[in-house]
Amino acid sequence: MGYFNNFWKYKGLLKEFVVRDLKIKYRRSVLGYLWSLLNPLLMMIVMTAVFSSIFKFDIPNFPIYLLSGQILFNFFSEATTVAMSSIIGSGGLIKKVYVPKYIFPLSRVISSFVTLLFSLVAIIIVVIATNVKLTPHVLLFPLPLIYIFIFATGIGLIMSVLAVYFRDMLHLYSVLLSVWMYLTPIIYPISIVPDYVKGIIYANPMYYFVESFRDLILYNQLPSTQTNLMCIVFSLSAFLIGLLVFYKNQNKFVLHI
Repeated sequence: MGYFNNFWKYKGLLKEFVVRDLKIKYRRSVLGYLWSLLNPLLMMIVMTAVFSSIFKFDIPNFPIYLLSGQILFNFFSEATTVAMSSIIGSGGLIKKVYVPKYIFPLSRVISSFVTLLFSLVAIIIVVIATNVKLTPHVLLFPLPLIYIFIFATGIGLIMSVLAVYFRDMLHLYSVLLSVWMYLTPIIYPISIVPDYVKGIIYANPMYYFVESFRDLILYNQLPSTQTNLMCIVFSLSAFLIGLLVFYKNQNKFVLHI
Protein backbone atom coordinates (compact mmCIF):
# COMPACT_ATOMS: atom_id res chain seq x y z
CA MET A 1 0.00 0.00 0.00
CA GLY A 2 2.91 2.33 0.72
CA TYR A 3 4.19 2.01 -2.84
CA PHE A 4 0.75 2.77 -4.24
CA ASN A 5 0.40 5.86 -2.03
CA ASN A 6 3.83 7.03 -3.17
CA PHE A 7 2.84 6.55 -6.80
CA TRP A 8 -0.43 8.43 -6.26
CA LYS A 9 1.41 11.26 -4.53
CA TYR A 10 3.61 11.85 -7.58
CA LYS A 11 0.98 11.22 -10.29
CA GLY A 12 0.92 14.92 -11.15
CA LEU A 13 4.67 14.95 -11.70
CA LEU A 14 4.41 11.83 -13.83
CA LYS A 15 1.79 13.56 -15.99
CA GLU A 16 4.04 16.61 -16.40
CA PHE A 17 6.94 14.41 -17.49
CA VAL A 18 4.75 12.66 -20.08
CA VAL A 19 3.53 15.98 -21.48
CA ARG A 20 7.10 17.28 -21.55
CA ASP A 21 8.35 14.21 -23.42
CA LEU A 22 5.60 14.58 -26.05
CA LYS A 23 6.32 18.28 -26.51
CA ILE A 24 10.05 17.64 -26.91
CA LYS A 25 9.44 14.85 -29.41
CA TYR A 26 7.43 17.06 -31.76
CA ARG A 27 9.11 20.38 -31.01
CA ARG A 28 9.56 22.55 -34.13
CA SER A 29 7.78 19.95 -36.24
CA VAL A 30 5.27 21.46 -38.68
CA LEU A 31 3.04 18.38 -38.74
CA GLY A 32 3.53 17.55 -35.06
CA TYR A 33 1.36 14.67 -33.86
CA LEU A 34 0.33 13.89 -37.43
CA TRP A 35 3.69 12.15 -37.79
CA SER A 36 2.37 9.45 -35.46
CA LEU A 37 -0.19 8.74 -38.17
CA LEU A 38 1.84 9.46 -41.29
CA ASN A 39 4.98 7.54 -40.33
CA PRO A 40 3.36 4.07 -40.06
CA LEU A 41 1.22 4.75 -43.14
CA LEU A 42 4.17 5.76 -45.31
CA MET A 43 6.27 2.84 -44.08
CA MET A 44 3.38 0.46 -44.72
CA ILE A 45 2.96 1.69 -48.30
CA VAL A 46 6.66 1.26 -49.07
CA MET A 47 7.02 -2.11 -47.36
CA THR A 48 3.79 -3.45 -48.83
CA ALA A 49 4.95 -2.51 -52.33
CA VAL A 50 8.30 -4.21 -51.77
CA PHE A 51 7.44 -7.35 -49.83
CA SER A 52 4.04 -8.24 -51.25
CA SER A 53 5.21 -7.97 -54.86
CA ILE A 54 8.80 -9.21 -54.70
CA PHE A 55 8.42 -12.03 -52.18
CA LYS A 56 4.82 -12.87 -53.10
CA PHE A 57 3.74 -13.64 -49.56
CA ASP A 58 0.37 -15.35 -49.56
CA ILE A 59 -1.14 -13.24 -46.79
CA PRO A 60 -4.72 -11.98 -47.10
CA ASN A 61 -4.86 -8.22 -46.58
CA PHE A 62 -1.11 -7.83 -46.28
CA PRO A 63 -1.30 -4.05 -45.50
CA ILE A 64 -3.22 -4.71 -42.24
CA TYR A 65 -1.01 -7.71 -41.45
CA LEU A 66 2.10 -5.55 -41.85
CA LEU A 67 0.76 -2.44 -40.14
CA SER A 68 -0.54 -4.27 -37.07
CA GLY A 69 2.86 -5.85 -36.40
CA GLN A 70 4.80 -2.74 -37.35
CA ILE A 71 2.91 -0.41 -35.00
CA LEU A 72 3.24 -2.70 -31.98
CA PHE A 73 6.93 -3.38 -32.51
CA ASN A 74 7.66 0.31 -33.15
CA PHE A 75 6.04 1.13 -29.82
CA PHE A 76 8.07 -1.49 -27.98
CA SER A 77 11.29 -0.39 -29.67
CA GLU A 78 10.75 3.31 -28.98
CA ALA A 79 9.45 2.85 -25.43
CA THR A 80 12.31 0.66 -24.24
CA THR A 81 14.96 2.72 -26.03
CA VAL A 82 13.92 6.04 -24.48
CA ALA A 83 13.32 4.39 -21.09
CA MET A 84 16.85 2.97 -21.22
CA SER A 85 18.43 6.44 -21.29
CA SER A 86 15.93 8.06 -18.90
CA ILE A 87 17.98 7.68 -15.70
CA ILE A 88 21.22 8.83 -17.31
CA GLY A 89 19.47 11.77 -18.97
CA SER A 90 17.88 12.86 -15.69
CA GLY A 91 21.05 12.55 -13.62
CA GLY A 92 21.17 16.25 -12.75
CA LEU A 93 17.64 16.25 -11.34
CA ILE A 94 18.13 12.97 -9.48
CA LYS A 95 21.17 14.39 -7.68
CA LYS A 96 19.41 17.59 -6.64
CA VAL A 97 15.94 16.63 -5.42
CA TYR A 98 14.08 13.53 -4.34
CA VAL A 99 11.88 12.09 -7.06
CA PRO A 100 10.85 8.43 -7.24
CA LYS A 101 13.29 7.22 -9.84
CA TYR A 102 10.88 4.83 -11.52
CA ILE A 103 8.95 7.88 -12.75
CA PHE A 104 11.65 8.62 -15.33
CA PRO A 105 11.48 5.34 -17.33
CA LEU A 106 7.73 5.02 -16.71
CA SER A 107 7.01 8.48 -18.15
CA ARG A 108 8.97 7.59 -21.30
CA VAL A 109 7.00 4.39 -21.79
CA ILE A 110 3.70 6.21 -21.27
CA SER A 111 4.60 8.96 -23.76
CA SER A 112 5.48 6.28 -26.33
CA PHE A 113 2.15 4.59 -25.58
CA VAL A 114 0.32 7.84 -26.33
CA THR A 115 2.10 7.90 -29.69
CA LEU A 116 0.94 4.31 -30.24
CA LEU A 117 -2.67 5.36 -29.64
CA PHE A 118 -2.32 8.07 -32.30
CA SER A 119 -0.85 5.49 -34.67
CA LEU A 120 -3.99 3.35 -34.35
CA VAL A 121 -5.74 5.88 -36.58
CA ALA A 122 -3.56 4.57 -39.40
CA ILE A 123 -5.04 1.09 -38.92
CA ILE A 124 -8.55 2.52 -38.98
CA ILE A 125 -7.81 4.29 -42.27
CA VAL A 126 -6.38 1.13 -43.86
CA VAL A 127 -9.27 -0.99 -42.56
CA ILE A 128 -11.74 1.37 -44.22
CA ALA A 129 -9.70 1.60 -47.43
CA THR A 130 -9.39 -2.19 -47.77
CA ASN A 131 -12.99 -2.98 -46.73
CA VAL A 132 -11.97 -5.30 -43.92
CA LYS A 133 -15.05 -6.75 -42.24
CA LEU A 134 -14.97 -6.19 -38.50
CA THR A 135 -16.81 -8.13 -35.81
CA PRO A 136 -17.54 -7.27 -32.16
CA HIS A 137 -14.26 -9.01 -31.30
CA VAL A 138 -12.44 -5.86 -32.39
CA LEU A 139 -13.74 -4.09 -29.26
CA LEU A 140 -11.24 -6.14 -27.27
CA PHE A 141 -8.28 -4.56 -29.09
CA PRO A 142 -7.11 -2.72 -25.90
CA LEU A 143 -6.23 -6.08 -24.32
CA PRO A 144 -3.06 -6.80 -26.36
CA LEU A 145 -2.12 -3.13 -26.01
CA ILE A 146 -2.26 -3.50 -22.22
CA TYR A 147 -0.16 -6.65 -22.45
CA ILE A 148 2.57 -4.99 -24.48
CA PHE A 149 2.50 -1.83 -22.34
CA ILE A 150 3.16 -3.88 -19.19
CA PHE A 151 5.87 -5.86 -20.99
CA ALA A 152 7.56 -2.72 -22.34
CA THR A 153 7.48 -1.11 -18.90
CA GLY A 154 9.26 -4.11 -17.39
CA ILE A 155 11.89 -4.26 -20.11
CA GLY A 156 12.30 -0.48 -19.94
CA LEU A 157 13.02 -0.66 -16.20
CA ILE A 158 15.61 -3.39 -16.76
CA MET A 159 17.30 -1.52 -19.62
CA SER A 160 17.41 1.73 -17.64
CA VAL A 161 19.37 -0.06 -14.92
CA LEU A 162 21.72 -1.79 -17.36
CA ALA A 163 22.46 1.49 -19.12
CA VAL A 164 23.56 3.11 -15.86
CA TYR A 165 26.19 0.44 -15.23
CA PHE A 166 27.04 -0.52 -18.81
CA ARG A 167 26.90 2.47 -21.16
CA ASP A 168 27.66 0.21 -24.12
CA MET A 169 24.07 -1.01 -23.85
CA LEU A 170 22.97 2.31 -25.36
CA HIS A 171 24.59 1.13 -28.60
CA LEU A 172 24.19 -2.64 -28.34
CA TYR A 173 20.46 -2.46 -27.73
CA SER A 174 19.74 -1.13 -31.23
CA VAL A 175 21.46 -4.22 -32.64
CA LEU A 176 19.42 -6.46 -30.35
CA LEU A 177 16.21 -4.74 -31.46
CA SER A 178 17.05 -5.33 -35.12
CA VAL A 179 17.51 -9.04 -34.49
CA TRP A 180 14.36 -9.09 -32.36
CA MET A 181 12.35 -7.46 -35.13
CA TYR A 182 13.41 -10.01 -37.73
CA LEU A 183 12.51 -12.82 -35.32
CA THR A 184 8.99 -11.39 -35.05
CA PRO A 185 6.63 -12.23 -37.96
CA ILE A 186 5.94 -8.65 -38.97
CA ILE A 187 6.70 -8.73 -42.70
CA TYR A 188 6.51 -12.47 -43.28
CA PRO A 189 4.18 -15.35 -42.35
CA ILE A 190 5.48 -17.86 -39.84
CA SER A 191 4.54 -20.63 -42.27
CA ILE A 192 7.60 -19.92 -44.44
CA VAL A 193 10.04 -20.18 -41.53
CA PRO A 194 12.10 -23.39 -41.10
CA ASP A 195 11.10 -25.53 -38.12
CA TYR A 196 14.31 -24.87 -36.21
CA VAL A 197 13.66 -21.12 -36.40
CA LYS A 198 10.01 -21.50 -35.38
CA GLY A 199 11.17 -22.72 -31.96
CA ILE A 200 12.98 -19.39 -31.46
CA ILE A 201 9.97 -17.39 -32.65
CA TYR A 202 7.64 -19.27 -30.29
CA ALA A 203 9.93 -18.20 -27.44
CA ASN A 204 9.64 -14.57 -28.56
CA PRO A 205 7.13 -12.60 -26.43
CA MET A 206 6.46 -10.13 -29.25
CA TYR A 207 5.10 -12.95 -31.40
CA TYR A 208 2.19 -13.47 -29.00
CA PHE A 209 1.41 -9.77 -28.55
CA VAL A 210 1.31 -9.25 -32.32
CA GLU A 211 -0.72 -12.41 -32.95
CA SER A 212 -3.34 -11.50 -30.33
CA PHE A 213 -3.70 -8.05 -31.89
CA ARG A 214 -4.05 -9.50 -35.39
CA ASP A 215 -6.61 -12.04 -34.22
CA LEU A 216 -8.89 -9.21 -33.13
CA ILE A 217 -8.51 -6.71 -35.96
CA LEU A 218 -7.63 -8.92 -38.94
CA TYR A 219 -8.84 -12.47 -38.37
CA ASN A 220 -12.08 -11.55 -36.55
CA GLN A 221 -11.51 -14.05 -33.78
CA LEU A 222 -10.63 -14.14 -30.13
CA PRO A 223 -7.00 -14.92 -29.31
CA SER A 224 -6.64 -18.51 -28.17
CA THR A 225 -6.35 -19.36 -24.50
CA GLN A 226 -2.71 -20.32 -25.06
CA THR A 227 -1.93 -16.99 -26.72
CA ASN A 228 -3.55 -15.06 -23.89
CA LEU A 229 -1.73 -17.10 -21.26
CA MET A 230 1.61 -16.55 -22.98
CA CYS A 231 0.91 -12.80 -23.17
CA ILE A 232 0.03 -12.69 -19.47
CA VAL A 233 3.07 -14.75 -18.43
CA PHE A 234 5.55 -12.75 -20.51
CA SER A 235 4.14 -9.32 -19.60
CA LEU A 236 3.82 -9.95 -15.85
CA SER A 237 7.19 -11.75 -15.66
CA ALA A 238 8.98 -8.86 -17.39
CA PHE A 239 7.18 -6.30 -15.21
CA LEU A 240 7.90 -8.04 -11.90
CA ILE A 241 11.53 -8.73 -12.81
CA GLY A 242 11.90 -5.13 -13.96
CA LEU A 243 10.51 -3.83 -10.66
CA LEU A 244 12.79 -6.10 -8.66
CA VAL A 245 15.93 -5.19 -10.62
CA PHE A 246 15.11 -1.48 -10.48
CA TYR A 247 14.26 -1.51 -6.76
CA LYS A 248 17.49 -3.28 -5.84
CA ASN A 249 19.68 -0.84 -7.80
CA GLN A 250 17.96 2.55 -7.65
CA ASN A 251 19.82 3.77 -4.55
CA LYS A 252 23.17 3.25 -6.32
CA PHE A 253 22.31 5.31 -9.39
CA VAL A 254 23.80 8.54 -7.99
CA LEU A 255 27.22 6.86 -7.84
CA HIS A 256 27.25 6.14 -11.58
CA ILE A 257 25.43 9.01 -13.31
